[in-house]
Amino acid sequence: MKKQKIWLITGASRGFGLDITKKVLESGDKVIATVRKDAKGLEEHKDNKDLYIVEMDVTDEAKVKKAVRRGITHFWGIDVVVNNAGYGLLAAIEEGTDAEVKRNYEVNVFGTLNVIRAVLPFMRKQGSGHIINISSLGGLGASIGWGLYGSTKFAIEGITESLALELAPLGIKATVVAPGFFRTNFLDESSLTRSEQVIEDYADTVGKMRGFATKANYNQPGDPAKLADAFIKLASSENPPVHLPLGKDAIKRFRDKVAAFEKNIEEWLEVIAGTDLQ
Repeated sequence: MKKQKIWLITGASRGFGLDITKKVLESGDKVIATVRKDAKGLEEHKDNKDLYIVEMDVTDEAKVKKAVRRGITHFWGIDVVVNNAGYGLLAAIEEGTDAEVKRNYEVNVFGTLNVIRAVLPFMRKQGSGHIINISSLGGLGASIGWGLYGSTKFAIEGITESLALELAPLGIKATVVAPGFFRTNFLDESSLTRSEQVIEDYADTVGKMRGFATKANYNQPGDPAKLADAFIKLASSENPPVHLPLGKDAIKRFRDKVAAFEKNIEEWLEVIAGTDLQ
């Protein structure tokens, strides 16, 4: 008989969070679903005894700890954490204001860290668990207009790499998932902000990216249902990867970056290797 896992999924009322929550419930597992305010997306599942919905703002560490404790107490345990809560920022590096960038980091990076710090004492005590952090195509390589948002996802990539090394001796796993473009509401105003400042000199670069984002909305190649299936497989793996890109576009971004990096190394090898003490 399948052992029921207990998942905690942040940002569970829409987008990837909602798709993963539905698939986890279908699989027979339990879900602690956190929402910032609106749980309408989960309305049809609210009577499911395997679903526990709790309000939680990932940027408020005290409230995160309280919400996590409530969820774990409700189901008497925790096995898988999916750090999904976050949003995009489309802007040239120069266009993004200090406040806009800090807010993006507060949610995408520090919010993820708040959840990690809240769940690890329980996982360490039981000697098991799996933390899955969601990165992005933008965390694998840079793109015009996505540098600020992408930098938050680069941070998540690095945090997860170290986390996996630190937690392995404790019986806990860590994976960072980098989805490409999937057909969700990510490019809607509900998940994507655009800098208030628009500098005309970037019209041919970032300006075109803004136009692309508008046209690409709900025309992305990735299937969210298949992404959710991938999360089920990932959580069931005895030996999960530290990095898991999802989508052909994510694979291409990763391989293109590695190839460019290798080319730079070859071209500058004499300088690179010539800096050590003799």
